[in-house]
Amino acid sequence: MDAYTPNLALARKVLASQPFSIYLGARLTAFGDGTAVLELDVRDELRQQNGFVHGGVLSYAADNALTFAAGTVAGPGLLTAGYTIDYLRPARGEALRAHAQVVRPGRTRVVCRCDLFMLDSDGNQTLCAIAQGTIAVAETVLPQSAD
Repeated sequence: MDAYTPNLALARKVLASQPFSIYLGARLTAFGDGTAVLELDVRDELRQQNGFVHGGVLSYAADNALTFAAGTVAGPGLLTAGYTIDYLRPARGEALRAHAQVVRPGRTRVVCRCDLFMLDSDGNQTLCAIAQGTIAVAETVLPQSAD
């Protein structure tokens, strides 16, 4: 098996091909060496009724960051097999940063961890959630049909 060389430009193209990621305004700020960082600016429509960033947005960021981190060691053709997320405190801030790293690369599964931070207007970050996931290395990922 050939070694995979991570490519930030290609990873950003993959992110840009995801309609939901475009809607959220997600951006990939780091990709390589078993690590991926996904960020997005917080808008009012991403908050829940108490003004905190909705847990679904945090969950999205964890899922995508975990899979991109796995991609740094396993290449493309990955699918999330499963993950858990623990919300540690309400998500308050201007931006969300999901920092994921590979814990154990495997031939068919890659285990990753993700720390989710909220950033304030000065760039100070507060840990608000953590996630751990298993990413499956797929032989091929079938595209959606146009039906």
